[in-house]
Amino acid sequence: MGMLDGVKVVSFNHFMLGPLAAQNLGDLGADVIMIEPIGGAYQRNWGGGNTYVGGESVAFLVANRNKRSIALDLKSDRGREIALALVQGADVVMENFRPGIMDRLGLGWETARRLNPRLIFASASGWGSSGPYVARPGQDLLIQARSGLAMITGSGSMPPIAVGVSIADHHGAVVFSGAILAALVRQGRTGEGAWVEVDLMSAALDLQQEAMVAFLNGARDRDLRSPEHVAGWHYQAPYGLYRTSDGHLAISICALGELGTALDQPELAAMDEDDSWSRREEITALVQQATEGDSTDAWCERLEAHGIWHAPVQDYNDVAADPQVRHNGNLIEGRLASGEAVTLVAHAATYDGERPGLRLAPQPIGAQTAEILGELGYSAEAVTELESAGVIALRE
Repeated sequence: MGMLDGVKVVSFNHFMLGPLAAQNLGDLGADVIMIEPIGGAYQRNWGGGNTYVGGESVAFLVANRNKRSIALDLKSDRGREIALALVQGADVVMENFRPGIMDRLGLGWETARRLNPRLIFASASGWGSSGPYVARPGQDLLIQARSGLAMITGSGSMPPIAVGVSIADHHGAVVFSGAILAALVRQGRTGEGAWVEVDLMSAALDLQQEAMVAFLNGARDRDLRSPEHVAGWHYQAPYGLYRTSDGHLAISICALGELGTALDQPELAAMDEDDSWSRREEITALVQQATEGDSTDAWCERLEAHGIWHAPVQDYNDVAADPQVRHNGNLIEGRLASGEAVTLVAHAATYDGERPGLRLAPQPIGAQTAEILGELGYSAEAVTELESAGVIALRE
């Protein structure tokens, strides 16, 4: 792809937010050097769904393609010396430790910019680098709880519901990589470095702009829990999800008269736009009464004929077989260093009609340690001695 050819990124990231952001840059051609501890990053040992491929956890595989791996003991003087040499030659340094950790390691922003004045030093955290929550763990579920995201998810008949993915991490990664790209534009234009900061709380609020702005500029006593079936408190009926005889169906923005005709519901057909706000519970009850009487496919065919915006609610098997997903190339197949096949979610954008692919599968711990040290001028003998001293780890 080559959009970021020649850009060197040194990644001190772990778990999900930071690694995903670094992967976005690697997909675009940046040379991403992933620094891991000697025993490997934490995410190698914990996998979503308790799923492992080729001995690697899904939490690692999902966010670490198109990167080279070097394993260093950053608490040792010699390991820190190697890290600082990498920082000195980098365009971007990324990290998502808790605030203060990089400073304690001797690798913080002030040290880094003295070594490399044009450096972009990008930090991500749960809550930000200062403030009352700075020492708290900044984990996705906790962010969903405090940001209001869990409160607005689900209907009034349910308790607050967490979104079914680590959504603050995933969106935060997009914000993180986007902020770095903005800093790279300035760096290329002026030669200036920058300290870029992103936090999960801000990312979670960014996801809720429509809902929050509607709430904060209206009556503050409104209920944030939506009526049953409606997809959010700030949406009118029938916008939401409905049971069918064999699954579920999404019905989007539509004229109530047209929907009532499609569902053979005269009472619904007689309602107008104002009713879609004031009579939400009645409307959703009528829609549900109709949709549960036939299959998802049958309703999709009927709603299509009436021009009603709709979609079947699909599981992941359906998504993998979806013709648009297949056409777009949203899933990519590859092989790990172990030789095992792996399926990954592709980069989300295309460039000149082409989607970035898999240049380098997620790598074993320290797979490129010797290669990277060689680029820094270390001889083969020096690399062997560093391994013997426990400063680095090489791939077995």
